[in-house]
Amino acid sequence: MEILEPSADRVEAECELFGVCGGCQYQVVRYETQLEWKRKQVKDSFDRIGGIDIEVETVEPSPKTYGYRSKLTPHYERARSSEKRKVGFLRHGSRKILIDVPQCPIATEGINEALPGAREEIHLMQGKKKGGTLLLRDTQEGVVTDPKKTASERVGKLLFQFRAGEFFQNNPFILPKMVDHVIGQAREKNSDLLVDAYCGGGLFSLSGAAYFERVVGIEISREGFEWARANALLNKIDNAEFILGDASTIFQELESCKQNCSLIIDPPRKGCDEDFLKQTVEFRPDRIIYVSCEPATQARDVQKLIEGGYRILQAQPFDLFPQTRHIENVVTLELN
Repeated sequence: MEILEPSADRVEAECELFGVCGGCQYQVVRYETQLEWKRKQVKDSFDRIGGIDIEVETVEPSPKTYGYRSKLTPHYERARSSEKRKVGFLRHGSRKILIDVPQCPIATEGINEALPGAREEIHLMQGKKKGGTLLLRDTQEGVVTDPKKTASERVGKLLFQFRAGEFFQNNPFILPKMVDHVIGQAREKNSDLLVDAYCGGGLFSLSGAAYFERVVGIEISREGFEWARANALLNKIDNAEFILGDASTIFQELESCKQNCSLIIDPPRKGCDEDFLKQTVEFRPDRIIYVSCEPATQARDVQKLIEGGYRILQAQPFDLFPQTRHIENVVTLELN
C-alpha cells in the first residue's frame, strides 16, 4: 500500500510505468539482489518440484541490465471511435486491459527509436478495426517489423538467419557466453557426436560443430529445419546434419550410432514429454546439457533423468531477462 521504510535493496525504477505495466517485476530491486533471488528461484524449484537438493552457481549477469531486449511485441487494442488506440502491454494483474507504452527501457535503443513510428502507423490505420500485435526486432539489418522478413543475428563467429517473427533468444549481449558454456559442457566428455534436440535454426548444433566429429540436430518445425540447413551452408559447416521430426523420434534415427554422445536439450517452456525422456534414458548419452527458461518444468524433467541413471554435475543460471522474474538455467548431467 505504501513504503514506510525502504529496504537497502530498493532502488528507483527507471520506467515511470513500473508497477502498472505487467512486463517487469524487479525494477525496484538492486541488480545484485535480483541475481540472488533468481539463484534461489532455481534452487527452490529443484527442491520443491524435483525433490532435488542441488547447489546452484551464482547467476551469470547480463552485460546490459537495461536496453538489452532485441525483440518487442507490443499489443494494440481494437479501434474505438476517433480515440487513439493504446499500444503497449497488459496492465499488471490483468489479462485484458492494455496500458499505453510509448517507450520501453529494457528494449534496445534501436527499438525505442523505431517505436514512435510503429505506434503512429497503428493510429493511422483506418480500415483495420481489430486489435493485434506489433513486432519490432533489432537485427543486423536494423529494426525489422515484418514477421515474414529474414533477420540475421551474429553469435560469436557465426551468423544465424531466421524469420523475424520466429523464436530466437532476445538478449544478444549475454547469449554468446551462454552458448560457449553449453558447448563447453558438451565437449568436456570428448564425445564424437553432438545431438541437438529442439535445434531450431541450429544455434547450439552449429556453434558446437567445430568441436565434434558429427553433429545431428532435430526440429519439429519445417521452417526451423530449413533455416538450420541454410545456416550450416551460410557458415560453411559440413559436418552437421538435420532431421525433420519430433524430438521423441530422434533416437530412432540414431539407433545405429555407437559413438560417444553428448545431448543438448532446449525445449519450450512446457519442458519435455515423458516419451522423449524415456527414450533419452534408453539411448544413454554420456552427457546431457539441459537448457531451460522455466526451472519448474526443468526440475520435473531432471528428476526423471536422475531416476534413469544420471547425476547432476552443475546448475548454471544466466540472466537473459534482467528486471523480470524470468531466468534461463543450464543443467549439466552425466551418466552414472
